[in-house]
Amino acid sequence: MKKILVLPGDGIGPEIVAEAIKILNYFKAEKDLEIALEQGLIGGASYDAHGAPLTDATLEQAKAADAVLLGAVGGVKWEALPIAVRPEKGLLGLRAGMGLFANLRPAILYRQLADASSLKPEVVAGLDIMIVRELTGGIYFGQPRGVRQLDNGERQGFNTLVYSESEIRRIGRVAFEIASKRNGRVCSIDKANVLECTELWREVMIDLAKEYPKIELSHMYVDNAAMQLVRAPKQFDVMVTTNMFGDILSDEAAMLTGSIGMLPSASLNEKGQGMYEPIHGSAPDIAGQGVANPLATILSVAMMLRYSLDQASMAARIESAVGKVLDQDLRTADIMSKGMKQVGTAEMGDAVLAALQ
Repeated sequence: MKKILVLPGDGIGPEIVAEAIKILNYFKAEKDLEIALEQGLIGGASYDAHGAPLTDATLEQAKAADAVLLGAVGGVKWEALPIAVRPEKGLLGLRAGMGLFANLRPAILYRQLADASSLKPEVVAGLDIMIVRELTGGIYFGQPRGVRQLDNGERQGFNTLVYSESEIRRIGRVAFEIASKRNGRVCSIDKANVLECTELWREVMIDLAKEYPKIELSHMYVDNAAMQLVRAPKQFDVMVTTNMFGDILSDEAAMLTGSIGMLPSASLNEKGQGMYEPIHGSAPDIAGQGVANPLATILSVAMMLRYSLDQASMAARIESAVGKVLDQDLRTADIMSKGMKQVGTAEMGDAVLAALQ
């Protein structure tokens, strides 16, 4: 029996997670998947109930689970809170507490949505990139950090970019292993021409590549990578990079696919535990309206089945079902185009479930 902790979170989180749970319950009812679902609070919902965006009890639940399904955190309601207790701190605490060092963000363009991309169809048709982002190190976590006052009275903000060789090697290994199951190409993104930390990053990646002679390793400076993602994105197979660079590039890549509402993500630790979530955020402006796109969350369940629950065939069935629904010309508002039929959150979830059945 596999344990899954469900953290709906804030904004549209509860709505989209409800549709993903329909899919999990379908496989459970068919006796294909032995799972037990637990519910918990995170983000603003946790703060409202407990005065903290992530409680020790919820973190222990997450550590004991085989996988975590998360909706979204944050919203205008909590923006005035001290930074230490804002909803986003709950997400960071979960990542750190579970040791989720590897963030996998696929950027896949479904052929049915080629016209929804802001780029020409011939540039993005067939797009399938996996971005592997280091998630628990780098400038977001480096010490020292803060704001200090200089002798002249001026304030100065400072953060530290730091990576150890072992941190670089373990995220690199994830990228190489994924590439070995795809098209055998890894592009490592750095800024080795000006940052000593990423000069080390490049040296370690080159050394690690010796263990994977069948994988083609290339390197690209992050500014050029940002340009190439827009100019010729299909040149990439697997991209691996630092926490901050990955944060930026994965959001850029998301928009190549037509809607951020289509993209799932996985964050994994060394034991194979994972947290799975859509990358689009809590969208408080449409929360409670039943119009949010649940497909990224449903596809996050597919990633969960593939990477943490060892059920690749079930994952493929979900991905196929999403394709069938798009073939039926069903669209939520974010991917709507002329001639399509607009549906709401629950209708889209029901359509994917029907396609599975």
